[in-house]
Amino acid sequence: MTQTTPTCLWNDSAGFDDLTYSLEHGAVGATCNPVIVLDVLKQEMPLWKDRIAALIREHPTASEREIAWALVEEISATRAGMLKHIFDAQHGKNGRLSIQTDPILYRNTDALIQQALRFSTLAPNMIVKIPATNAGIAAFEEVTYRGVSVNATVSFSLPQCIAVAEAVESGLQRREREGLDISAMGPVCTIMVGRLDDWLKVQAEKRNITIEPGHLEWAGIAVFKKTYQLFRERGYRIRLLSAAYRNHMHWSEFIGGDVVISPPCKWQKRFNASDVTVENRISQPVDSKIVADLTKKFPDFVRACTDGGIAVQDFDSFPPAVRTLRQFIEACHELESQIRDFMLPNPDKL
Repeated sequence: MTQTTPTCLWNDSAGFDDLTYSLEHGAVGATCNPVIVLDVLKQEMPLWKDRIAALIREHPTASEREIAWALVEEISATRAGMLKHIFDAQHGKNGRLSIQTDPILYRNTDALIQQALRFSTLAPNMIVKIPATNAGIAAFEEVTYRGVSVNATVSFSLPQCIAVAEAVESGLQRREREGLDISAMGPVCTIMVGRLDDWLKVQAEKRNITIEPGHLEWAGIAVFKKTYQLFRERGYRIRLLSAAYRNHMHWSEFIGGDVVISPPCKWQKRFNASDVTVENRISQPVDSKIVADLTKKFPDFVRACTDGGIAVQDFDSFPPAVRTLRQFIEACHELESQIRDFMLPNPDKL
């Protein structure tokens, strides 16, 4: 895929072994967030325990939360270095490490902007994740105008993607009007395709909805393909990124598009070992009968797949966004708990 199509592979991990494998198999980007840092610590604790202890000593008044985010920054900057040669060779379009802003800030535009600006200084090839919430949309234009490449996260729907794309376009145009360079910027907009599917499956259980087997695996794909077509028609200068993998179609159905595929390493290994053919499927529409079935039975699919189906002020309350924000915030708390064990070791376990 990476050699025969315009579709790019990014690794949804910042683990050293995972990223090394992905780079050897054509990856040109990676991501980091508190969930991923937890996984990195599970895999690499012998590499990081001394550094965590050093961070605690170097910042004697810092809270466990501040130390946790210092660790997120350090791991992100370290792994960005593994991608720098790609960033240089591809002039900023790829070769980036995607670092996520603190999910607890999802309602605070100014705080998101300030953290995004800070994160962009950690390495020359950082791309900063900002949630596609009401406050996040307002941040995208300003951060883009400041020259920061962004990655929209907590994003599941066509209306969110349009709002992100419009905000990024406004930021790019402001830079152009002032003669500022945009040639090395590489913004992307994520659609967490599997998480939309997850929510509709919850709805099917709660509401006792009977649907043809397999139809619920196509909801996120339908949103992604419709969004991709609309982006091309409108000429937005932002690429779509597919994330939250639940089946191979979240990869195979998007092959051929000028998009980013970002599966976890374990999914990459599964795909590499599969008999799924690498062929252009991005232009193949989802079966109209499947779309009609989803449209008839799931109002939230209609909202996610319709231009204007969700108002910007309602992005925060869209159920997949609520569920994802809660998970991300809980992961931050779990990471803080890991740091707490270094700062305040439990005497009962010593």
